[in-house]
Amino acid sequence: MGIYVLGIAGASGAPYARRVLEQMLMAGHVVKAVITDAGRKVLAVEEGLVLTGNTEADRPALIEWARASDAPGTFELFHHKDVAAPIASGSFAVDGMVVVPCSGGTLGRIAHGMSNGLLERAADVCLKERRRLVLVPREMPLSLIHLRNMTAVTEAGAIVLPASPGFYHNPESIDDLVDMVAGRILASLGIDSRLMKPWLGPEPPSYSGPASPDPASPDEEGIH
Repeated sequence: MGIYVLGIAGASGAPYARRVLEQMLMAGHVVKAVITDAGRKVLAVEEGLVLTGNTEADRPALIEWARASDAPGTFELFHHKDVAAPIASGSFAVDGMVVVPCSGGTLGRIAHGMSNGLLERAADVCLKERRRLVLVPREMPLSLIHLRNMTAVTEAGAIVLPASPGFYHNPESIDDLVDMVAGRILASLGIDSRLMKPWLGPEPPSYSGPASPDPASPDEEGIH
C-alpha cells in the first residue's frame, strides 16, 4: 500500500478531509497527517471535532471522526511545528500529499517556498522531489494574488483542485457532493475509489414506439 501525507489547513471544507482520510485508511494506505492551528478551529466549527493539539490524544479522535476504527490502514499524526518529522525530509519517500482544505495563506506560502511549519515544509518536499501534490482551495471569489499563486504552484508541479462539486450526477445529499470532490482528490493521487462515477454521457430517452398520427379535424377532412 502507499504512503500519503494529509494536510488540513484553516479553510472551509473539513468534510472533504474526513472523507479522504476515511477512504485512504479503508484502502489500507499509510497516512501521515498534519493539522495547523487554524485547521483545528475549522474542524471544531464545521465538524464539532475538538482537538487538543496533543498528537497522542488527538490521533484516536481523528480515526473515530473518519469512521475508520476498523480500517486496515495506518494513521500517524504530527504536530504542525514538528519540522523534524520524517515527512519534512526528501529522504522519506511518500506517494503523494494532499492539503484539504487549503487556505489562501497556505497556498501562498507553498507557492513561494516559505515553510512556516511542517505542512508547508512537507508540501515543499513533494515539489522538490517531483512527487504528487494536490491542493484543494475553497476560497471564493479569488483575487489576482490567489490566481497567481495557483499558477506558480501548478508550474512547480502541483495540482490545484478547487472544491467545486458538479451537479450532472444529480446529487441527492451533501454527502453526494462531498463524495464527488473527495473522489477527484483520490483520483489525482492515483488512488482508486468508488466515490466518483465516470461520466458516460446522458441517458438516451426511452423509446415508446412510433408516434400515432393525429386524427384529422373536421375542417381538414377532404382537404389535401
